[in-house]
Amino acid sequence: MGLLSASVSVTRYKVEGEFETPVLETITDGLSKNVITDIDGDIAESVVGWTSFENPFKPDFKGSSFVIGTYLVFSLRIDKKTVPSKIVKKHYTLEMAKQLAESGREHLSRNEKRLLKENVVSMLNQRTLATPNIYDIIWNKEDALLWFFSTQKAANEALETLFSKSFKLTLIRLFPYTIADLMTDLSDTERDTLSGISPTKFTE
Repeated sequence: MGLLSASVSVTRYKVEGEFETPVLETITDGLSKNVITDIDGDIAESVVGWTSFENPFKPDFKGSSFVIGTYLVFSLRIDKKTVPSKIVKKHYTLEMAKQLAESGREHLSRNEKRLLKENVVSMLNQRTLATPNIYDIIWNKEDALLWFFSTQKAANEALETLFSKSFKLTLIRLFPYTIADLMTDLSDTERDTLSGISPTKFTE
């Protein structure tokens, strides 16, 4: 689901850390150095990187094209290849039979089998096209708030890792506890009380 979808899932974050100046150049550099790369025709199984909101399959961050007022709008793209296990088994069995025939042996060692399977998987990955998954982002750099249009665990973890790598900043996920702790002026006593609160179950 993206920013312009009829219905969306959103995770809110607080951005913590200090920008290196000049700020916009630092952000542009972080995006450009970690832009998505194409793995079609490559043995890689997956890749994660930044891409453009308007043109996610041809990312370009030149000229501050991702800046809208105080907001930065861009996307996270995760490309992943999936080779069905039955396809892997088919080619592995054929390759094993070929090696046994060529060597005149009846069995392969455990290490030979492992290497053979790795080679088969790499070969199939090289032939397989990656499926792209795109997750839109809105970042208000002045208020240090970020909206990520996904609640999927894997996508959120990929975002948090790449964001830290790209900008040397930390994303803190906002939910009732962190909102109370970070966005209100709590005393030490109130913070101690907050840390002792446990969730309430409204269903059996």
